[in-house]
Amino acid sequence: MKIKIFTAMVLLLSLSFSACQKDYLEKSPFNPSSESFYSNQDELLIGLLGCYQQLNYSEQNYGNGNLRVPWQVFIDAATDICWDRTNGDLQNIGKGSIDANNRVALVLYREGYKGIARCNFLLDNVKKLEGTIPAALYNQSIAEARFIRALHYSYLLTFFGGVPLVKTDVAIDQLQIPKSTKQEVADFIISELDAAAVNLPLNQAVLNDGRATKGAALAIKARVALYNERWDVAAQAAKAVMDLGKYTLHNNYGELFKYAGESSREIILALQFAKTINTHTTPQYLLPRLPGGVCDKVPFQSFIDSYECTDGLSIDKSPLYNPQRPYLNRDPRLSFTCGVPGNIIFGYQFETHKDSLQIWNYNVTPAVRIANTEATHAFATFTGYVYKKYTDEIDRNDRQNSELNIILVRYAEVLLTYAEAKIEANQIDQTVYDAINLVRRRATVLMPAITSGKTQAELRSIVRKERKYEFALEGLRLADIRRWKIAGQVLVGPAYGRIPKGLLSNAPVIDANGTPNYSNVTNRADMRVIETKLFNKDRDYLLPFPTIEIQTNKALVQNPGY
Repeated sequence: MKIKIFTAMVLLLSLSFSACQKDYLEKSPFNPSSESFYSNQDELLIGLLGCYQQLNYSEQNYGNGNLRVPWQVFIDAATDICWDRTNGDLQNIGKGSIDANNRVALVLYREGYKGIARCNFLLDNVKKLEGTIPAALYNQSIAEARFIRALHYSYLLTFFGGVPLVKTDVAIDQLQIPKSTKQEVADFIISELDAAAVNLPLNQAVLNDGRATKGAALAIKARVALYNERWDVAAQAAKAVMDLGKYTLHNNYGELFKYAGESSREIILALQFAKTINTHTTPQYLLPRLPGGVCDKVPFQSFIDSYECTDGLSIDKSPLYNPQRPYLNRDPRLSFTCGVPGNIIFGYQFETHKDSLQIWNYNVTPAVRIANTEATHAFATFTGYVYKKYTDEIDRNDRQNSELNIILVRYAEVLLTYAEAKIEANQIDQTVYDAINLVRRRATVLMPAITSGKTQAELRSIVRKERKYEFALEGLRLADIRRWKIAGQVLVGPAYGRIPKGLLSNAPVIDANGTPNYSNVTNRADMRVIETKLFNKDRDYLLPFPTIEIQTNKALVQNPGY
């Protein structure tokens, strides 16, 4: 049984309050009266719990059935590396048919401001407790609330650009607030994270896993600064995390996204899940059919082909690439991240060639041949591939109630943020190479080291591809392709799955960003076209403010093109 922040705090508070756990989650601290909160330390902890819980929202929030897949996982399906087969509002973002009534945009905006409101309520009312509770607890609680509020604002800034800055508890009928500029919002986030870091601990107690630390504040500051081209600030914040001496890369890349990796020193902050309180359905919606999944979110052929060979060369340049055996001799992160034909997934041979009507079931001894639903089921993976991140055999018999934590920021991102910021500032030195190579050379990856003497353009290409390989399905890709201004290149034209009854005759051409171009592939006409993407460069670099928000807040001006 996992004991995490949600369960630990509720169990603690149950000693002081008679309500059951369900009451905590449905009532306090989420709609407290300003007349009653905060009157004591326990109520402060309940309020803080509410702030943390609002970081977790999923597809179920916008009415998509039972899909409790955290948005940090599902948002990559709006990019060039993942496809959502539900043909709904998430897919509409990725293929360029979004409008201001898009429910995903509504959830990202609405739930973000719900979280900000909870933090504002705590920050406005916690002053009642000053001098009545230990000063360290008082100051740390304020720091945690400011951190969570800044994190929410960082997401809003990433998706919507400049947004209204609401810094105090405001009644709904008074919410007539114009959006601040992108720079003003970034300034506010960075200043809040600086202030929070002063009173956040270097380490939280084990029972408080998932709560903010000094490292988390600095890491998110580095991310926000990078996203807003503040290269020096990003590099300095990332270096400050590195200098804490607390974090290191996990040797086993694949294990990071399984239960065995939850206590890894690479993880800086993660959403916490426990079956006594909250679970998610991620494994159910990623796994192939035979292990009981529905392969709802699947990688494109272009993502599979973007991974380099083990010699560090792209598949169009490497002598190790064999079109007849395309998944061999590839960056090990490919097989850790994606299920490709020939893999064994939860004891079943994974094969998506439409003539492979039987496969091996290794869950019994001796192994037996069984019907292959991956080849025949109408809703088997449309692309011929699946994702393996955040799937663990421990969830085999309860795939819709996973308590596997979802990573929000980890040390590998800090290292690549440091490298990218230094590259873009043209401050290239050995520390840049060291940071990149730490990621590439972790024990279970061991890709060739990047040697010195590279140009700024070459290093830019390297770090962009590293982020693509390293962070797939971790919610960073949409921000990356937008801030690099390549979304208009990668979200245009046909998006492919595998050839249903064959393989590519030859490798596509891979560009500097790791994006394949199939115009030279002689049998590309046999590839399955999953969808055709469009991208409006004058509109699609930001999400629209939801119609209901424009109608409610008359001072809010819609983003261009919507």
